[in-house]
Amino acid sequence: MSQHSPAPTRRPSTGLWALIIVILLPAVVIPLWVPLYDKTDPTLWGFPFFFWFQFALILMSAVLTGVAYALSQVGDRRRSAAPEDGDLR
Repeated sequence: MSQHSPAPTRRPSTGLWALIIVILLPAVVIPLWVPLYDKTDPTLWGFPFFFWFQFALILMSAVLTGVAYALSQVGDRRRSAAPEDGDLR
């Protein structure tokens, strides 16, 4: 009888997921740093800095989330396309 040793489990690429975390970090940290935007000047089209900066943060967070999602999809495709150890293809 031949002994079948279980294939070692594949570790996901930690570098890609670390990059995703770094990309998402400003979207979390900047809104929590209130003294950065707790002011009224400069105004933009009559809106105080506080308000238009909040809208800019929303747009920035949406873009960063989209980039992070695209990178996660690349990582998932890369992981599913790579043959696992023990696969006979």
